Amino acid sequence: MRGALLLFVAALSACNGPASAPEGERPHPTIVSLNPCSDAVLAEVAAPGQLLAISHYSQNPASSSMDLAVARRFRAVTGSAEEVLALHPDVVVADPFLAPATRTALERAGIIVETLPIARNVEESREQVLSLARLAGDENPGVLLNARIDAALARAAAPRVNTPIPAVVWQAGGIVPGRETLVADLLARTGFSLASASRGMGQADYLSLEELLADPPYVLFVAGDGRSQENRMLSHPALDALAGTRRAQFDASLLWCGGPTIVRAVERLAEVRKSL
Repeated sequence: MRGALLLFVAALSACNGPASAPEGERPHPTIVSLNPCSDAVLAEVAAPGQLLAISHYSQNPASSSMDLAVARRFRAVTGSAEEVLALHPDVVVADPFLAPATRTALERAGIIVETLPIARNVEESREQVLSLARLAGDENPGVLLNARIDAALARAAAPRVNTPIPAVVWQAGGIVPGRETLVADLLARTGFSLASASRGMGQADYLSLEELLADPPYVLFVAGDGRSQENRMLSHPALDALAGTRRAQFDASLLWCGGPTIVRAVERLAEVRKSL
């Protein structure tokens, strides 16, 4: 799990979103999304019948960052070239880890392949939403989606007079997010400071239970199911002794994707802040 997470967050080094539909291409191309972060956006900005399939991750309750009822309206694919070719899309939106052989097979069939990296902040998310909407042929749904996200950010914003609250987001295996990540930006916008960054820790660094107990934050966001073997540290009995630390659950599926996922993420962060 930890190795997969490290591979996933390595995509943060890339920042370009998908391009607009090329000159001469269909104005409303059919699309297959192999990227769970583009699934949720395209489900909102694409026209009916335009999004042929989404990634299977978005139909898995353990990994989906979108409403499962919405996700289940679409066909789901695992990402093999054979599955995608059978759907005859004009465009495929994937993540930066798309297998080279799969990309080659799709491009040889005349399919345009676009990659969408993880948004590192709200601004990058806004641009990705607009880029995906333009790719689908109409920027207006993207503008409306961004307006809804901005409204949620405004509602969740902390009062300016408040001092940022030190918080740690503790993930499976003791992994913590770094400074230049979307969740760090969302924490800052909702009244928190990323305590792992102030400790000099970077993206996907490891924070041991012993280090956490020695210097506990004011708020500990637990991102994972502490009942699993790998995540048992997240529910360690020693955490109960941290009288000055508020422990709060944070859905791990809200950590990585921008777009409409931001709305749910900041609502949860604001809920915790207001409860302190």
